[in-house]
Amino acid sequence: MHPSSSLDAPGDMLALARSLDAESLSRAVALRDWLVTVAARMEDSNEVLTGFLERLIDLGLPIDRAVSAIEALHTEYAGIGRFWTREEGTVVRYLPHGDRREAIYQVSPFAHVNRTREWLLLDLAETPDDLFPVIPELKEAGYRHYLTIPVRFTNGAENAISFATRSPEGFGERGLTILRLVMPSFSLVTELRATSNRLDEVLRIYVGDDPHKAILSGAIQRGQVTRIRSAILFADMRDYTHISSTLTPESAVELLNNYFDCLVPPIEDEGGEVLKYLGDGLLAIVRDKGDDTGGAAQSALTAASRALQRIEAANNEGRFPVPINVGFALHHGDAAYGNVGSGQRLDFTVIGRDVNLASRIADLNKRLGEPLLMSKPFVDHLWGNPLPLGSHAVEGFQEAIEVYRP
Repeated sequence: MHPSSSLDAPGDMLALARSLDAESLSRAVALRDWLVTVAARMEDSNEVLTGFLERLIDLGLPIDRAVSAIEALHTEYAGIGRFWTREEGTVVRYLPHGDRREAIYQVSPFAHVNRTREWLLLDLAETPDDLFPVIPELKEAGYRHYLTIPVRFTNGAENAISFATRSPEGFGERGLTILRLVMPSFSLVTELRATSNRLDEVLRIYVGDDPHKAILSGAIQRGQVTRIRSAILFADMRDYTHISSTLTPESAVELLNNYFDCLVPPIEDEGGEVLKYLGDGLLAIVRDKGDDTGGAAQSALTAASRALQRIEAANNEGRFPVPINVGFALHHGDAAYGNVGSGQRLDFTVIGRDVNLASRIADLNKRLGEPLLMSKPFVDHLWGNPLPLGSHAVEGFQEAIEVYRP
């Protein structure tokens, strides 16, 4: 094992530059410029890696395989791995959360370089198979030299990239010098892109798809309101307070997650958006598409019906501590996004008469013993003939509200 120390100080970089011939230095500088100008603005991170590798190969580096692993802030995976070979191009793998991934990482070259903060250069012919689990795989594929470089972010995130070559001569002093000149720019661009993606992903996770776009576009002033004409879906669990009182906090969270796993996929499958999780309930919309308001209403009804079927199936399979029931309220009107709060702490929330009415109809579910109720403005957009259940008084509204069931 032959680790090679990182050279980041300006004096070292200047010495590296002087060690290259004029043409190599000019092309290395051009690659750095490409990274911070063109690559930083590319939409597809796969194209960034591919473009970086192609330019290194054009510079004479005999790269036959490259792997990058970048931490991510996502509910479904802990990081993104990109595997590139000359034969197959780039393949993306999402690195899962959990102990198994952590155990694999801790015995990898990537963990080693992040612990030592030094480059790791291996002549595979002189490297024992048990040094890292990946070594036998590299040898079997015919690779002769292997280089791993830490890519550390300013927030402490530990990432890395590796290069492998089948060339008996390895990467050579010129190739390593070029890498030392361009890797700081690659790391910077990678961090900028990762930070932007983390911000985008976290906002999407917590406020929804459309609100997160509005926030990132600058809609962060208190009092701003955006109206969206849509079918509105409100759902909540029956007797959640009583059910959760017998559970540990961990079991209550598991119950809610399993419950929302029944509700959310049908909504998203029908093109709906979950705007808010409200304890044991949720608020979602299906946007009108031009004058086709019937399509939005039908999609919302289909989503609610399929969610009820999934709840029934989960109850039959014993996936909840006790059988649960859910009530759906469907309405059609304006869902209004608004910035509400004080000082430097705002909530990008959903407000308005139609949203309030949907929640009050959900209260009627309990009183009438119905799993799914629809308002008259909602059924006016449907193609079928729902069954009327009369007009009912609801809190906060002077007029009685007509409701229907499928």
